[in-house]
Amino acid sequence: MKIGITGATGQLGQLVVQELKELLGKENIVALVRSPEKAAALQVEARPFDFDKPENLAAQLKGIDRLLLISGSEIGQRKRQHANVIEAAKTGGIKWIVYTSLLHVDTSSINLAGEHQATEKLLKESGIEHTLLRNGWYTENYTSSIEGALGAGTLIGSAGAGKISSAARKDYALAAATVIADEKYKGKIFELAGDNAYTLSDMAAEISKQSGKEIPYKNLPETEYAAILESFNIPKAVASAIASWDISTSKDDLFDDSKTLSKLIGRPTTPLSETVKSVLK
Repeated sequence: MKIGITGATGQLGQLVVQELKELLGKENIVALVRSPEKAAALQVEARPFDFDKPENLAAQLKGIDRLLLISGSEIGQRKRQHANVIEAAKTGGIKWIVYTSLLHVDTSSINLAGEHQATEKLLKESGIEHTLLRNGWYTENYTSSIEGALGAGTLIGSAGAGKISSAARKDYALAAATVIADEKYKGKIFELAGDNAYTLSDMAAEISKQSGKEIPYKNLPETEYAAILESFNIPKAVASAIASWDISTSKDDLFDDSKTLSKLIGRPTTPLSETVKSVLK
């Protein structure tokens, strides 16, 4: 049995590879990456796999039985890119695809939902057995702003009192490895999120507690937050997207209290305090 992992050199992909090596052994894993030379540290077989070169994809899937399709990183290009992969999977004889989608994608107002909905539809139409991992936010999406918050003395955003059920990237990686390693998960849909929800005010309090500095949370109008992000040399489109995600967060689009993720991985999800600590140490 061979398992292919797209984006295996990415932040999530690397963690999935490590988990699968422990579960199944490295001989069963194939890293599907744009630059195989960058995958050397993974110590598994690596094949060139560029979503934008559909003519080459099917051949690179030869001998692979299961495919973990980690959603591409290029927002706005993902429907097309994922379609290329799914078409190649049909041609290449892939028997099962596990796809990383978005939490509550059917009802989410997050503007990323459309591409994930489209990919889920393509999977359904493909006839290939598939499983959907609808991942919530990574806690690291927020803790990456800790340094800036400490420098400015304030954590800023537009999420209001929205509840965030995030989990650490390693939690989602273990879930992906657990699922693709066991055929009993075929055909299932998992809404995956952290055990304990928090608001950005709660996060600011946790940063304050651990850093010894008083860091309040300041809620801003969407346009003001986007403008500040842009002033940090973040591209205008990206800044606008981040601010809009916060507005969706204020509507509890990132909240889920089912504890499906912790049940799947067999342990509690990583608490916010631990991820904050890893940044501040």
